[in-house]
Amino acid sequence: MRALIWLIGIFALAVGVAMIAGVNDGYVLVVLSPWRAQISLNLFIVMLVAGVLLIHLLLRVLTRTLALPSRVAQWRGRRRRDKADKALHGAINALFEGRFAQSLKSASTAYTAAEGSSMAALIAARAAHGLQDDTRYREWLGHAAEQGEDSEVARLMTEAELAIESRQFDVAAARLAQLREGGHKHIAMLRLESEVALALGRWEELLHILRQLLKHKALTREQAAPGLRQAHIERMKQLGADRTALADYWQAIPAEELQDRGLVEGVLPLMARAGCAALARAQTERLLDERWDSGLARLYAYCAESVDEARACLHNAESWLERQPRDAGLLFALGQLCRRTELWGKAQSYLEASLGLKPEVDTHLALAHLFDTLERRDDAQRHYRAAAERVAGGAV
Repeated sequence: MRALIWLIGIFALAVGVAMIAGVNDGYVLVVLSPWRAQISLNLFIVMLVAGVLLIHLLLRVLTRTLALPSRVAQWRGRRRRDKADKALHGAINALFEGRFAQSLKSASTAYTAAEGSSMAALIAARAAHGLQDDTRYREWLGHAAEQGEDSEVARLMTEAELAIESRQFDVAAARLAQLREGGHKHIAMLRLESEVALALGRWEELLHILRQLLKHKALTREQAAPGLRQAHIERMKQLGADRTALADYWQAIPAEELQDRGLVEGVLPLMARAGCAALARAQTERLLDERWDSGLARLYAYCAESVDEARACLHNAESWLERQPRDAGLLFALGQLCRRTELWGKAQSYLEASLGLKPEVDTHLALAHLFDTLERRDDAQRHYRAAAERVAGGAV
């Protein structure tokens, strides 16, 4: 339909021009002494239009001829870029497939074709690292560094990540420190920093990083819990028997982190050795009331530092016994609390009941200590031997 409209329009224009030319009887007189020429106005118009078109055509041909070298250079550049893009795509695909040798080859081609591409250099470095070729890995990292600041962040992140894979945590820490000095701070970097802090035992730094990741919702509470737990326990181990420092540290732990039962189980013995486990008593009781945990109940005896506290803890534990009559952990705690309050008969009864339900080394030792106190040497020696045999059996 559009072609028909154009055809009709052209015919109408031709008819119009022919009608105008038919009624036009003007002429043009050209005088160049001693010559003079007289031509039809219609012919002059046709010649003028034809001349303008011819000059325009000649100028375009001349311009294109002069621009030919640059156009050829542009064509070659496009062809080279296309080759580089294709090679880079192949290198990335081969890298994800685990074909490191092919990835390195394709990345080298892309780097050469693109006359130095930081992305190609980093892909080649990753492939060389996958091949455990340290020489070429260093070489390609050097090529990436030559590309200037535009690729610096990507290069440092790559170095840090690959250093962690090689367990070169000091190198990874140095690269991440460079990124921090440059003002960079993003989730992927925080993840790497958490791995480095964990490996190097930087517990306070690990706590700070994990809390940042939780804040940015880059980790769930369940994912962060093991790292937070280990950091707290190791930091409290570093504080040793400093009662004041341990008490201050415990009180500074956020309430949501104290919901981790594994953390409470891990720090109760540490706090008991320093004489401040009573601070954890309320949290331990709260956790056990919310949801029963035999392992945590087993450590409940640590929460009593004095005889009066042991009596209070014994009262609570006996109330739990009504709901958990066959819990070995609770029976063990009851036996220990009775031993603290010098209820020897009840202590023996609870500990033997716990031993019957779940034989444990510490239960044998608790009974041995009890019998030592009661000067029942033979019974004490029997439980010492049983504890030693169980330890030896566990080692085997």
